[in-house]
Amino acid sequence: MMMLLLSLPHGAIMASSGHRDLIPLQPIIDRADTGDIIQLEAGRYSGPAIIDKSITIQGDSTVIVMNTEATSTITIRSDGVKLSGFTIEHDANEATAAIQVEGKNSKITDLLIQTQGFGMMIRNSSQATIQRNNITWIGADAASSSQKGNGIDLYNSHDSYIEANEITGMRDGIYLENSRKSTVQNNRLLHTRYGIHCMYIDGSSVMDNTGEENMTGAMIMGVKNTVISGNSFRKQSTNVHSQGILLYDVHQSSVHNNVVEGNRVGMNIAESSGNEIRGNAVLRNFVGIQLVLAEANEFTRNRLVSNVIEASALDSPNNVMMENYWDSFQGLDLNQDGISEISYAINPFYEQLVSRNSAYQLFFQSPGMIFLSDLFTEGRDQWTTDKSPRMSMDTESDLHMSVERATGSNMVWVFGLVLLGLATFIIIYMGVLRK
Repeated sequence: MMMLLLSLPHGAIMASSGHRDLIPLQPIIDRADTGDIIQLEAGRYSGPAIIDKSITIQGDSTVIVMNTEATSTITIRSDGVKLSGFTIEHDANEATAAIQVEGKNSKITDLLIQTQGFGMMIRNSSQATIQRNNITWIGADAASSSQKGNGIDLYNSHDSYIEANEITGMRDGIYLENSRKSTVQNNRLLHTRYGIHCMYIDGSSVMDNTGEENMTGAMIMGVKNTVISGNSFRKQSTNVHSQGILLYDVHQSSVHNNVVEGNRVGMNIAESSGNEIRGNAVLRNFVGIQLVLAEANEFTRNRLVSNVIEASALDSPNNVMMENYWDSFQGLDLNQDGISEISYAINPFYEQLVSRNSAYQLFFQSPGMIFLSDLFTEGRDQWTTDKSPRMSMDTESDLHMSVERATGSNMVWVFGLVLLGLATFIIIYMGVLRK
């Protein structure tokens, strides 16, 4: 024991759990001095607790902090507080959180949070670092989104860094409102309403995150001067409003090198202007890109492959489209420069028809609807048009995607041949038996 105490950093405190079932955490915090490191021993501790001094609390997977009261499990009111390594079981209602941060320069890392409310609430703070935490909803499976809390919830909190967290089953995975210059990077978001939800943020970045089976991968609203890059949102298709990325009232922002695959709508761009949308892979969605009241955006070198409807545009003038790849487009490249001399125009016939009478959705992709759409040419000079569509995919990522598609196609062929061979064998075998 003496050797263990000597090995601790100066100012460290060992919090022994003894043999009691539940140890109050607040007295341990109260006994600590500013700058102390509290190393929690294996055991179960009870909250709620308030941290009003700059201290560090550390633990491991054998340390569990529990709370059933209608308040946050741990509330941080001082600057420079650090938490790491332990588990929090927050069984209070959704108006409270496992961790509530009100101080500046907090660092919260490597926690396992199981909650029936919010995971973390960051309020009127700045420079929070939130890394490698796992946040999971443990309330009723039948709970609706409105009955849940968000995984990581920031309000009026700036210069935050949110990285490598995994969030499952919450209302919104990561929610940012009225917060500037924040970075949301390399997080994994599963089975939420909105994986990432940004409201009224400025000068931030959403990069390299992955989301699957959410209602919407990234809901970006009321945003300007923000970068959405390198994200992958797949299989958002369980709801009639599902989409990979939604831009609503977004301006002067960059959306590039994202993958949206297998969603109801890949990218939905509404009432947004002045954005650069470049190099995105829009794959196997019901609708690839949907534009509604979107104006003066620039779409360049995006790849639209195997979408049921490649693109739709309604009341969206003056958008610039250049060198995008549309896999169903039959172009003509006379000078062999890889760019078609025939432009690709997004026909608005179906969207206009459905907007007037939704019952016409019953005739989607019917021969008659396709025939009428091909005949429709009214206002063609106002249609959203790619004047220089690419004839092929030629980047490294395009090549990788092509190989992936070819592999999938080959598997289908192999499976088909196996079935054909089996059917042939059965037919021959049955013929022999009859003889």
